Amino acid sequence: MTLEFSLPASLEARVPPEARGLGRDGVRLLVSSPGGVSHHRFTDLPTLLRPGDVLVVNTSATVPAAVPVPDSDLVVHFSTERPDGTWLVELRAAAAKAPFREGVAGERYPLAGGGSVTLRRPFSAGRLWESEVDTRGRGAPAYLAVFGSPIRYSYVGARWPISCYQTVFGVTPGSAEMPSAGRPFTERLVTRLVARGVQFAPVLLHTGVASPEAHERPYPERFAVPRTSRDLVARARRDGRRVIAVGTTAVRAIETDADEGWTDVIITPERGVRHVDGLLTGFHEPRASHLDMLAAIAGHDLLHETYREALAAGYLWHEFGDVNLLLP
Repeated sequence: MTLEFSLPASLEARVPPEARGLGRDGVRLLVSSPGGVSHHRFTDLPTLLRPGDVLVVNTSATVPAAVPVPDSDLVVHFSTERPDGTWLVELRAAAAKAPFREGVAGERYPLAGGGSVTLRRPFSAGRLWESEVDTRGRGAPAYLAVFGSPIRYSYVGARWPISCYQTVFGVTPGSAEMPSAGRPFTERLVTRLVARGVQFAPVLLHTGVASPEAHERPYPERFAVPRTSRDLVARARRDGRRVIAVGTTAVRAIETDADEGWTDVIITPERGVRHVDGLLTGFHEPRASHLDMLAAIAGHDLLHETYREALAAGYLWHEFGDVNLLLP
């Protein structure tokens, strides 16, 4: 879909809400439904959901996936480990100002701790590369834990610890970037939701490196959906109860008709959704491919109304920003 708008720099969340004097669950929440839009705080969520609603949540934890190239202005973003043991990686200028598009197949880049990455072949328009990675026998997760830092883009000027990029649901490390729709949840809020009668269906999808400049379509990512979660979602839909995904990653996982592996599902209005009714998500950049998924769930008209209102009311974008609840 085409959703054209200009995003003022003032609406880019540059620091976590905790640094703005808020709790994680103190961010703003714009609720969109066929009846219109309304303004809330995320702490209102239990009052906005119904007993029996099911929230599909991503249990992937974020890894510190950015590793500098010594004596250069480059950083390597570890995106996705492939079934054959190679990696998709992205080279960017320091502070993630822009993709580095001058890589050459066969070129080797040294990394901290004696590691290295060797580019083998382009994967996507000169941005992502299929690469061989040498982590000096540590294994990639252990290597990144020592030498990596969280991926950050130019709108986030300061460095923040990896804890700022985790969600309360994240238990299995593997995401290059935070499944950020789950960030506002706290243990206290989850307890309130459970007491309200809201149910949780955990799924797993390890997110790769986003494409904030080119807005590329999602590429295959690792996922797993427990049978208990799939059954819970199926029962809810059979009973007429609402299934609401927390984040676009959760949609992609639960909409894949398999239990685990690599999903290449792309949600568009033409495809539609089969297992979810609503979505809790952040606000997406102009022309972002995720907007197709939002349109598939909410419809074009409501989505346009949502973004007009979010811009007019000063909601904040990006992983440290505010959130949007799309309800049927």
